[in-house]
Amino acid sequence: MDFRDTIQAKYKDIMNNYLMNQNEQSLYQAQKLSRKLIEHHIAPEEIISLHKTIMMENVLTQRSFSDSFDILLEVMIGYGLSYREHQSLRTEQMALKSEIEVAASMQQTLLGTSIPKIDGLDIGSISVPARQMNGDYHHFVKDENQCLGIAIADVIGKGIPAALSMSMIKYAMDSLPENRHNPGAILESLNRVVEQNVDPSMFITMCYGVYNPWDHKFLYASAGHEPGLFYSSENQKFQDLDGKGLLLGIDKKTKYMEYELNVLQGDMVILLSDGVTECRTKEGFIEREDLLRYIEKYIHLPSQEMVTNIYKDFERLQEFELRDDFTLIILKRTE
Repeated sequence: MDFRDTIQAKYKDIMNNYLMNQNEQSLYQAQKLSRKLIEHHIAPEEIISLHKTIMMENVLTQRSFSDSFDILLEVMIGYGLSYREHQSLRTEQMALKSEIEVAASMQQTLLGTSIPKIDGLDIGSISVPARQMNGDYHHFVKDENQCLGIAIADVIGKGIPAALSMSMIKYAMDSLPENRHNPGAILESLNRVVEQNVDPSMFITMCYGVYNPWDHKFLYASAGHEPGLFYSSENQKFQDLDGKGLLLGIDKKTKYMEYELNVLQGDMVILLSDGVTECRTKEGFIEREDLLRYIEKYIHLPSQEMVTNIYKDFERLQEFELRDDFTLIILKRTE
């Protein structure tokens, strides 16, 4: 006997009891049955249809026929209360959705960045949130010497708390002195800010690098961030970027080691968040070699077209439903 057959039998028993005894106990049983019906997603129209069927199966006096509706009414009251609660929750949900949309728009404005023009350097970047609020952060800044500072960060967490942490990182960076040529020192400063101001359950990974167009060197430091890639045009091979360091916010006394790359013509520096390397499909996570194949597939294109096309391919792999924030930055030396 399935649940619907059980319900039909129970409803019949309750009604027959009530019609015979007219007691409050039967009405209470109808209330309890109503809660079970809602739990099992039995629609109100099914109950009305059941009530009609039972009525047609029995020969009832006019009084009994009228009394039977006391049971139906008791059951329907449960549905009415449930509907009211649903409407109340829906109103709250709509208000929350509206607030999140405003917050997402503010975040986009607050964390917005533009790609500066650097002679001899082709830059492409894309950052797409998996939800309305972005837990990834990237930023470009060009100083008076034409040196390019690049920040990419990822909060271990999602939603509004992650977005607020990203805003804090952005404004902490804006308050730093202009000597942005020391990535290790920058991460040490930000680490102290995060350790003092962010909830202990949240951590931030970050990579900060500086590209100097005068000597074509890329100096960077990492705070536990997803390893980037370096492409050598001379031997047409990729290598993972070195860079070990404790996540921001764990120990305020942490020091960050700096690493240096010599960037030749045609070389590329690729920075990314774990939403790229941990792209999840039906078959599981993609391998790092798969990512390299997608980069090679579009390597002949300008950097912005490269990142856009790679993102579109990854979006298709995930059936147009990102599981994590996706950020990808490519720097290509052109001369």
